[in-house]
Amino acid sequence: MNQYFPKLCPPNCGLEINFKRIKQNPLIKFFTLAEIEQIEGGEGDFTVTVKSNSRYVNQNCTACGKCVEVCPAERSNEFNYGLDKTKAIYKAHAFAFPMKYAIDDKACLGAECGKCVSACQYGAIELDMTAKSFKLNVGAIVWATGWEPYDAKKVDYYGFGRHQNVITNVIMERMAAHNGPTGGKIVRPSDGKEVESIAFVQCAGSRDENNLPYCSGVCCMASLKQATYVKAQNPDAKVSMFYIDVRAMGKYEDFYTKVQESISMIKGKVGEISEDPLTKDLIVQVENQVTGEIMKEKVDMVVLATGMVPATAGSKVPATITYDQDGFIATDSQQPGIYGTGCVKKPLDVASSVKDATAAALKAIQSTVRR
Repeated sequence: MNQYFPKLCPPNCGLEINFKRIKQNPLIKFFTLAEIEQIEGGEGDFTVTVKSNSRYVNQNCTACGKCVEVCPAERSNEFNYGLDKTKAIYKAHAFAFPMKYAIDDKACLGAECGKCVSACQYGAIELDMTAKSFKLNVGAIVWATGWEPYDAKKVDYYGFGRHQNVITNVIMERMAAHNGPTGGKIVRPSDGKEVESIAFVQCAGSRDENNLPYCSGVCCMASLKQATYVKAQNPDAKVSMFYIDVRAMGKYEDFYTKVQESISMIKGKVGEISEDPLTKDLIVQVENQVTGEIMKEKVDMVVLATGMVPATAGSKVPATITYDQDGFIATDSQQPGIYGTGCVKKPLDVASSVKDATAAALKAIQSTVRR
């Protein structure tokens, strides 16, 4: 995430203070690179089996970076959606928690290399570290595993994965970030050229019976926000937004009104995106629902506003939980003592997710007090 809408503030200020609270509170225990394998028992007396995956780096790590300097192996940087690479030993991102390195065992050359072990003066690297499982006894469980972006390759006629200059909204967010793969510069992946014309395609797979039947609610605001990124870097850039309906609820309407003054808004669902094989420019084809005109607009880059898929659509809670047809946790049929929150219940923006998480935490407290 580069900036939150509508204030366009960076998220790191909130992260820093909450990371500090977590580390300083003796009543909080946290486990990273961990996953829940099994949940047994009931409200007030759950036994949870946790698998702690190997980081290959122990608590001695100071994040000095000496190991990275000598590591010869590289891996695709999944945090930046493959737009750049990291070494096999890496820090997930600038605000990683905890602030320690980890090793990708699929990329690491192992003990036959061992350069990172030799470089670390703190004895922090353990290449023979293995995963461990342990049990926790808890009174309640809050399930907040979040969401994943919809796979844009499933919307074949938009060309994501085939046309280099078709990207998604989450990739755009990383590209615009100062600590991102391009240093914050919004450029075409094909040639690194500054973007002078760009199209934002809304509902890329959303509100579509063949893909995601629902609206994710936040995509319109995210695209409007990203339009401001482009205009801030290049005020003369031509920005077009193709939409079915603009969902800017409540006070977000003011942000929408302000942004639309400097961009072109075209009501219509894009039917196809093709590529000029010589220039790598993109041709966006759409029927303008206001004029009835079949339009073809040539642009440098296209950003697909893909929807939000709950993490529980692919990774279920290991307990008796009911889901709706799209994989969201059904709010009216949860097992007592287990509370889904945030985007595992429905698509939400950051502010709404925080409020929902606060409510879930209160329910968890109440369920333990009742016992």
